[in-house]
Amino acid sequence: MTPTLPRTVRAVNTAQLLDLAQEAAMHSFSQRLPVDWLQEHLAAETTHYVFPTLVQRLTHRPEMPLQWRCQQLLTVSTGEQIWGLLDILPGTFDKIPETLDKASKKDIVSRIEQAVTVREWVERTAADAGPRTAVLLRQNGTSRSQW
Repeated sequence: MTPTLPRTVRAVNTAQLLDLAQEAAMHSFSQRLPVDWLQEHLAAETTHYVFPTLVQRLTHRPEMPLQWRCQQLLTVSTGEQIWGLLDILPGTFDKIPETLDKASKKDIVSRIEQAVTVREWVERTAADAGPRTAVLLRQNGTSRSQW
């Protein structure tokens, strides 16, 4: 039986988000950002948010566990909030404490809907930094498909 997708937003600190990304990498989930990229670009002492939006079951890969595909609102080192996706195990999500009131959750979902994507932010910051950064992104294998 498929667990019911929670209609809630959970707040996590940077260390918790890195743990979630590491778990997603360990399971080879398709929607995740590289942990080293997150370590480099996330604001260190801040809150990020995850919001489950669909149940992800890979019927063509039965060995893969069920996942909740979550939208995430990340605060990066520039202070901006950007939007990405992260697949999370249901049991892992359930362990994240419920700390937000209804009004805060509604505000966060609204901010998610308005935020630029990780890809857009990376492209903009690479363009702002000049051609050398864009070349480094290509050399390191950073591509649109990761976001």
